[in-house]
Amino acid sequence: MLRRRLASDSGQASPEWVGLVLLVALAFAAAAAAGVRVPGVELGRAVAAKIACAVRLDSGCGRDELEGALGPELAALVREHAPELRYEEGMRALPVDFRSCREDPCSLGPESGAVTRSLAGEPVTLFVEALDCRAPEAAPPELDCSGERAGRLYLHYWAYYPGSQTMRAVLGERGFHPDDWESFQVRIDGDDVAVRASSHHGYNHGLGVASLASDAGIVKRRAWGPGTGLYYIAGGSHAGHAYEPGDPEPHRWTPAGAVRLVPLRGLSERDRSTRFAVTPPWRKRVTHDPEHTGTD
Repeated sequence: MLRRRLASDSGQASPEWVGLVLLVALAFAAAAAAGVRVPGVELGRAVAAKIACAVRLDSGCGRDELEGALGPELAALVREHAPELRYEEGMRALPVDFRSCREDPCSLGPESGAVTRSLAGEPVTLFVEALDCRAPEAAPPELDCSGERAGRLYLHYWAYYPGSQTMRAVLGERGFHPDDWESFQVRIDGDDVAVRASSHHGYNHGLGVASLASDAGIVKRRAWGPGTGLYYIAGGSHAGHAYEPGDPEPHRWTPAGAVRLVPLRGLSERDRSTRFAVTPPWRKRVTHDPEHTGTD
């Protein structure tokens, strides 16, 4: 006897598939509406996502989110160069996914040790993008691959925080603003790897007098330096720099392999239409000119 087909010969999902997906969706919706915390909910969501993917008959179902957006080579490089996050002592905020956390309380985590999730269960998340100028003629028209940019690959790791408290201790509520986007950027030029991190109005590699003028936006500098694979994040402002010898050993950190990496180009139009108090990565000049010296 022939087995029942779950997809028609035309490539469209059969009623059986559609019914199964609706059943799973209704079960989760009912549990959520009732305020029930379902055991194994993460597993259930993963299974539901796989079923939905199969219903779409998407050729990318077997690939993860990074590979689906960037392709296997760039996805592998993004993982390889993802930094370990090292937090200033006393800092409790974590970079999170703005699609599920827009308030400070859900982004707060333990004060010490290896941290992978906030106390509310939000995974430590970095949004990533690859700006590929290795073959300038093949680059998208909006990407500036002119001059020294040609032949280089730039990897951006963007951290979102629900709020920034740069000068709250001094200015009170005027020193706080909702939403904060900061970045750790990697430049690959053959075998040479350089990094920098956003810091207030500019970029830094390490600390020093020069960083103060850059932070204030008085001096514009590219601030690239040797790659360390370690990203130091200051409390309050979330300003960063490449972690260097001589920096204090961290009391709190997130291992590189434990960071959830989400491709920016995989965000929906609705996600990109989200309103922020500051400019989001996809509207910043540096995502079009990877050598830009400002954070606008």
